[in-house]
Amino acid sequence: MDGTASRALKTRIARRPRERGVDRVLKLFSCLQAKGGPVRLAELPHMLDAPKSTIYDLVNILAEAGLLEIRGKDSQIYFGKMMHLYGTSYLQANEIMARGREMVDVLARETGETSEFCIRHRGKQVIIHARPGSRPLRISSEIGSRIPLPWTASGRLMLSHMSLAEIDSILGPEDRAMPDGSPVDIGKFAAECQASRNMPLVKTVGMINNFTQCLAAPVTNAYGLVEATICFVLPIDVPAEKKRALEARLVKASGELSLMNTESGQAG
Repeated sequence: MDGTASRALKTRIARRPRERGVDRVLKLFSCLQAKGGPVRLAELPHMLDAPKSTIYDLVNILAEAGLLEIRGKDSQIYFGKMMHLYGTSYLQANEIMARGREMVDVLARETGETSEFCIRHRGKQVIIHARPGSRPLRISSEIGSRIPLPWTASGRLMLSHMSLAEIDSILGPEDRAMPDGSPVDIGKFAAECQASRNMPLVKTVGMINNFTQCLAAPVTNAYGLVEATICFVLPIDVPAEKKRALEARLVKASGELSLMNTESGQAG
């Protein structure tokens, strides 16, 4: 083995423990996000399927960096203050995300309907900002919720530029069943995604439950790809005239947020 190959092998061997450590950090963050609140330190080794000493060392390192906080006598673990700083920096650098959050608040206030801003992470739609409407019986949308893409109007928009093979590769085992337990017809779903390409609006009715419907409009980046969606979650019985008005408002909001549309307008 020559010197270059030997050094490369040593580098790979040296990096393996760090890669496992990064995996544990990501898994820890995912657990805290899914939990939605602090977790006792003593519970983490079981949740992460890792040795107690390893997890305790990891938590201490992340706490010193401000990424986690250790609270109370029973050592409750949750995200630290530096997470907020990093998130704020991200919003400052990502115009779509920052303006999308603002638009959600505007739409909910203007219309009285529940509004969401969503992105894709692997085979899931993730709600990154939501504002409930003002109806007496509110439809709640929980920030951080991860919903399989085949269940959603947003999913059809977010995957609209992909082939059947690409869509099939993105969906994990947990994304391949509908809410009633029936298997997702991947071919049919992919066809619906592709039919949604360049559509200003996609609707799903009664897909997740029997009493709501979703309207989703694409938010495109400078390359014309759907980076996010802005949505209304409505009762199933919204009058047709009001629904048409909400559809028009959502399409208008989508156009205002999409970078491709904004830049095209400025160029003209």
